[in-house]
This record gives sequence, structure tokens and C-alpha cells, in this order.
Amino acid sequence: MSEAGRKRSLAGKLRRFAVVGLANTTIDLATFTLMLKLIGMPFVSNMVAWCVAVIFSFAANSLWSFDRDREKPIAHSFLQFVSLGALTSLGVSNLSIAVLAGSIGVWPAKLIALVIIATLNFAAAKWSIEGKLREGSRGVGE
Repeated sequence: MSEAGRKRSLAGKLRRFAVVGLANTTIDLATFTLMLKLIGMPFVSNMVAWCVAVIFSFAANSLWSFDRDREKPIAHSFLQFVSLGALTSLGVSNLSIAVLAGSIGVWPAKLIALVIIATLNFAAAKWSIEGKLREGSRGVGE
């Protein structure tokens, strides 16, 4: 059976999600560093880095990590992915910077946020891309 026709196991999805997450984190941190050097504004730098990283993450996870729900329009999946990402990753990273940067510095605050975000984003990506949270289920209430 072809790769496209075969359903991935949860363990396979987790492994692929982790690889995409590492690449995504590298992209996020590189963009954050560049923007911080260029404009010196942590929150604006964080927003730009998040936008670049979320576009990469959606594309990579839709094409490689998860079994995308082909009945759901891709624009709908992307909107859910971005919305959930804004609530989880952008919200957590901005909150971490706001609360922790003064006491431990911007970089440690950003890195703490990345650890928390990884867990939240797996559930959000699975739901927005596959249309389900658990294996064998459809949607949130089913």
C-alpha cells in the first residue's frame, strides 16, 4: 500500500511531529533572533517568528505527520491550526516572556515556553489536521 493510503500509528505520528517540532523550533528561534537583532522588540519579534514557524508547521504536519482529513477544506484546517496555535503557542510564549523575562531573561523564558507548547500543539495539530483528538474518533464530541 502506498504511503498516502496507509494510516500512520499514533507512535509514528508522535515521531514525525517531534521531527517537525525540532525543525519548527529552529525556524522559530532563528527568526526570533534575527528579528530581535533587527528591531530589538521581544513581543514583535516573537509574533513574526511565530507567523513564520506556524506556516512551516502546518505544511509539514499536514503533508507528513498526520493523516489529513481530506473531506475538510484545507483552508478550514489551516484556520483551526492557526487559531489553536495562537491560543497555545503564541499565548504561552508571550505570557512566559511577560512573566519570566524580567527575572530570568528573555531567552530562558522563551525556552520554557517552547517545552510547554510542544505538548499542547500535538493535540491541537491532531484535531485541526485530522479532525479528531483520539485514534478511531471523529470530531470533539464523537
